[in-house]
Amino acid sequence: MGNLVVVGVDGSSSSLAAVEEAASEARRRRAELRVVHAFSWPVRPMYTPLDPSPINRLVHEAAEHARSVAPEVEVAEAVVTGDAVAVLEAESRAADLVIVGSRGVGGFIGMLLGSTAVSLAAHGQCPVMVVREEPAGAGPIVLGVDGSPVSEKAVDFAFAEAALRGAEIVAVHTWLPDYAPPGISPESAERLLAQAVAGRTERYPDVTVRLDVVGGETREVLIEASKTAQLLVVGARGRGGFAGLLLGSVSQALLHHAHCPVTVVRGKA
Repeated sequence: MGNLVVVGVDGSSSSLAAVEEAASEARRRRAELRVVHAFSWPVRPMYTPLDPSPINRLVHEAAEHARSVAPEVEVAEAVVTGDAVAVLEAESRAADLVIVGSRGVGGFIGMLLGSTAVSLAAHGQCPVMVVREEPAGAGPIVLGVDGSPVSEKAVDFAFAEAALRGAEIVAVHTWLPDYAPPGISPESAERLLAQAVAGRTERYPDVTVRLDVVGGETREVLIEASKTAQLLVVGARGRGGFAGLLLGSVSQALLHHAHCPVTVVRGKA
C-alpha cells in the first residue's frame, strides 16, 4: 500500500466522518494525508475573493481534526480552485486512496449522494471510498466478486486492506438460478469465486477468507451484507455492463444504499 491518502472536505458533518476515516487509513498505511477543498467562482456568499479566510479555516479545522485522530500522521492542507470532481480526479493520480463523505453542503458531495460521488468513483485513477456519517461496525470486509478484470483489482485492494485492518474477508458471488446460462451451477459459481481469490491467500496468509455463493440479485445481496460489514469493496464495472460505461449499476446502487463505507476500485489497486 502506498504513501498518500486524499480526503475531500466541505465543512459538512459527512466530510468530518470522511476525515476521521482518512486519518485512520493514513495511520494504517503509514501514509501522508492530504486534506483538500475545491471551490470555483461564484461560490457560496460566505466566500469572497477578498476574504478567503472561511475557506482556509474550513480546511485547517479539518486538518486539525485529522491530527487529533492520528497524531503520528503527516497532514497537508490544500485549497484548490476548480470543479470538485476534476480537482479530486487530478488528486487521485498521485494518491493511493481518495475518501469523501456521502453527503455534503454543495462542495464535494451534493445534497443527495449522486453526480459528484458517482463521477468520482467512475473517473478516479485510484480506489475511491465513500463514507457514511454513521460509524462502521467491526465486522468483516465484504468483497463483491464477479470474475471480471475490474473485479480482480477489487480483490487485490480487499486483501491488502484486510491485512492492514486485521479483518476477515467475506468474498461474495451471486447468481440467479432462473437466469443462469446453461452449465452454470452453484458448484461452478463456487469455483469462480475460489479462482478469483487464488494466489492472494498465499500472499496474505494471516487474512481469513470466507467464500459465500448466494442465490439472489447482486445489489440486494451486497446491500444486505453491508449491514454487518466494516467495509464493502467492489469493482467499478463488472460483467454484463454496457460497453463504454465507467461505473456499473451495482456499484452505483451500493454507493447510494449500502450501510457501511464503500470502496469502488477502478485503478491502481
